[in-house]
Amino acid sequence: MNWSGKTVGYALTGSHCTFAEVMPHVQRFVDLGANVVPIASHTLMTTDTRFGTSEHWQSELKRITGNDIISTIVQAEPLGPSKLNDVLLIAPCTGNTTSRLANALTDSAVLMAAKAQMRNGRPLVLAISTNDGLGLNAANIAKLLVAKNIYFVPFGQDNPEQKPNSLVARMDLVVEACDAALRGQQLQPMLIERYQYN
Repeated sequence: MNWSGKTVGYALTGSHCTFAEVMPHVQRFVDLGANVVPIASHTLMTTDTRFGTSEHWQSELKRITGNDIISTIVQAEPLGPSKLNDVLLIAPCTGNTTSRLANALTDSAVLMAAKAQMRNGRPLVLAISTNDGLGLNAANIAKLLVAKNIYFVPFGQDNPEQKPNSLVARMDLVVEACDAALRGQQLQPMLIERYQYN
């Protein structure tokens, strides 16, 4: 895959336990020649957790991409008119973000970027990470599965014994899922036994 000349919007929402897993894939896009525009939720920008500080993750995103982070609705709004992103990836995409996106709510930089991408008829790729994917959020995921220009990184149950409603994407497939999305295809199989890969 040659990503030279392509711009990838890489958006992260508040699944803090997944940040360490996705950072190498931000780097992978850069290594493949893409211009990566980091977009972050309010949670990432303001919350320190046992998985790392906000400052650490912000620093990593800036270091890897060489770009400033888009973190407000005002900063994200121009992504629509400028048609900057060839593909927009939300990885991790929390249940909170999934539910807002499925119900047309725009209250964060990530969701404004998603709205801009859909406005432009360009691919939006979701790498879900939610403890409620097979609970109440299943209805929201279903709405997005049939939406035009929305694609999913293959996902499955990450801990079916202890967290039977939890769904997490195969983050190691984000580049492949975006490549397929640029060709108008959903990477298959979409539903996988995620827990085998932990």
